[in-house]
Amino acid sequence: MLRRTAMYKWLGLSLGFIVALGGGSAAIAAGGAAMPLEHADNDVSNTASLQRGARNFMNYCSGCHSAKYVRFNTIAADLGLSEDQLIDNLMFNAERPHDTIERTMRDEDAIRWFGTSPPDLSLIPRSRGIDYVYNFLQAFYVDPDSPTGVDNVLLAGTSMPHVLWELQGYQRAIFTPKESASGTEYEFDSFEPVTAGTMSAVEFDGFVRDTVNFLDYISEPVQLKRRVLGVWVLMFLTVFLIIAMMLKKQIWKDVPS
Repeated sequence: MLRRTAMYKWLGLSLGFIVALGGGSAAIAAGGAAMPLEHADNDVSNTASLQRGARNFMNYCSGCHSAKYVRFNTIAADLGLSEDQLIDNLMFNAERPHDTIERTMRDEDAIRWFGTSPPDLSLIPRSRGIDYVYNFLQAFYVDPDSPTGVDNVLLAGTSMPHVLWELQGYQRAIFTPKESASGTEYEFDSFEPVTAGTMSAVEFDGFVRDTVNFLDYISEPVQLKRRVLGVWVLMFLTVFLIIAMMLKKQIWKDVPS
């Protein structure tokens, strides 16, 4: 009886630890946000979305940001692209299909222009969360006091310019004053359009979702295979658990509880 109680206690602690890890990840992903995070609702099994996201990344992001943990030929294989399509449409700053994605901007230029070197984006979705990245790309607003002319609600004082301004247009952030013990604080309320972009709000949202979907994919290119393998592992463990319980019952049937 004591052994059985100890086993149940161990299982309970294990499940509690797993749940705590899941809750902690969600809290870290949303922690520090100055506005409610909308769900990115990405799907890395959507090949068409990943192809559009790869196009978006290479055209708008790879000039400043690298993705040095993924190779072009891996992207081509996973996204169903031929080598000719890869070379013609994605390899703007690479020579060989097995090269990784390196940024075009030099470090010294980045530091002189922006004060810092832009981060590699290979693991950004895993470190900050997909929802954070999705909302960050939509949270730029006009700020005359910023050196770049814009700021970001989720990352105040960011040195990153609004590279998608032509598509989204410019918007103004409305902050509501709120009195607190430390004085007057300002909370984000909403965005107000200033100038229109070449895309509608719905089109731009789709553009960002595809881009974030691609970033999620390159952060772990094998995640779809891992999930399929995980299902088989869980099925095996379930069958093994049933057999183990039946075996335990057979072995301990003559032992008084």
